[in-house]
Amino acid sequence: MAPEKARRRLASINPATGELLREYEPNSAQELESKLVRAQAAFELYRRTSFAERAGMMTRGAELLERDKHLLAKTMTLEMGKPIRASVKEVEKCASGCRFYADNAARFLADEEVTASDGRTCVRFQPLGVVLAIMPWNFPLWQVFRFAAPALMAGNVALLKHASNVPQCALEIERIFQRAGFPPGVFQTLLIGSEQVRSVIEDPRVSAVTLTGSVEAGSSVASVAGRQIKRTVLELGGSDPFVVMPSANLDQAVDTAVQARIVNNGQSCIAAKRFIVHRKIAAEFERQFTSRMSELKVGDPMNEETDIGPLATPDVLASLEKQVNETVRMGGRLLLGGKRLTRPGNFFSPTVLTEIPRGSPAYNDELFGPVASLFCAEDIEEAIRIANDTCFGLGSCIWTNDESERATFIENIQSGLAFVNGMVVSDPRLPFGGIKQSGYGRELGAYGIREFVNTKTIVIKEAGQSETRTE
Repeated sequence: MAPEKARRRLASINPATGELLREYEPNSAQELESKLVRAQAAFELYRRTSFAERAGMMTRGAELLERDKHLLAKTMTLEMGKPIRASVKEVEKCASGCRFYADNAARFLADEEVTASDGRTCVRFQPLGVVLAIMPWNFPLWQVFRFAAPALMAGNVALLKHASNVPQCALEIERIFQRAGFPPGVFQTLLIGSEQVRSVIEDPRVSAVTLTGSVEAGSSVASVAGRQIKRTVLELGGSDPFVVMPSANLDQAVDTAVQARIVNNGQSCIAAKRFIVHRKIAAEFERQFTSRMSELKVGDPMNEETDIGPLATPDVLASLEKQVNETVRMGGRLLLGGKRLTRPGNFFSPTVLTEIPRGSPAYNDELFGPVASLFCAEDIEEAIRIANDTCFGLGSCIWTNDESERATFIENIQSGLAFVNGMVVSDPRLPFGGIKQSGYGRELGAYGIREFVNTKTIVIKEAGQSETRTE
């Protein structure tokens, strides 16, 4: 038993050096049961708190995030490798999300009166209960807070199963909610492996599940939850198109394209991955884009000057290397990079691919890392065809100053997000999510907070009112 227990320990490893930072024992079956009991009990009390009470605690959480942002950013960078500048901005974004829902939850979930001649009618939004959140490592704080802020403001309680390689981040998040004054059991981190997730989803005390992760993980979670008739929200992979037309400001488009590809070391579902450029400007875009990618500084993510840090794990590095090699073997052409760097850590060189054959990994799959795929299109119709020729449908972006092209793109692109002349980003004010194999349901905005509530229809008739029947 001892070797098995040691193998299942959750390890926090610095991806820039390979150094083991800390190890954690997974929760035992008894500890997991205690957390489920505590969550259920907490919900019965917490659901009765007012929006004003919840908002006070959520605002305190935002204040703690802002106060400790540099310490939290350091933990993120050491644990999963994102550049320290990006880590600081991520913490700030979490604080912004907390404030947004503290300020707006009561309005989003206010009773909606419905005019009726035969009684008083309204729609009321009530919390569901215990929500399990299965979260990824790439945005270890933001992914959690963009779920937790609306879920808790709605009156739910949360169980977090974070990615196994970021246990320090997971525990820091729990501490923030505790220090903000949320009652015991309202937000708890589960230190468990993926093999224990099924039993938590199936537990009758868990009312709903949200997952951000791979298509495979989403399919598995949705299957288990579906058999239990439990609500799910899935935010899965993306292979976002970035379309550039001749009327665009090319310099600005190139500058944004580089940033859109390397955000979070290229490990973002909404990072631009496929750059589809009109043939009239394709050669110049390729020249400028490849030159800019070659100038990026790869190195220590704790250095403020670093543009690209390491990939999060050796497995992510190996997978990306395999995808690039297979694309080249099938006929793709390397314009830049294409190799892991010969240094400690999980570093991959900035890479640009072109002449990408249909059916290759760079055409069909999501590439998680600083690898850009270039495509040439004859016109906007072909650009949209290429953009839609994927199993994903998360974000999309077009660069054009032609009103007709904008309208055509917005109407015909298959995605949950469509940005014109700007980089795709998430915003607490706007619904976020995808279609096709990028998942279903929405996070953020008013739509996000309504995912985990019971939308209850209430009809009150006065004594003596006659019944109105319809067939």
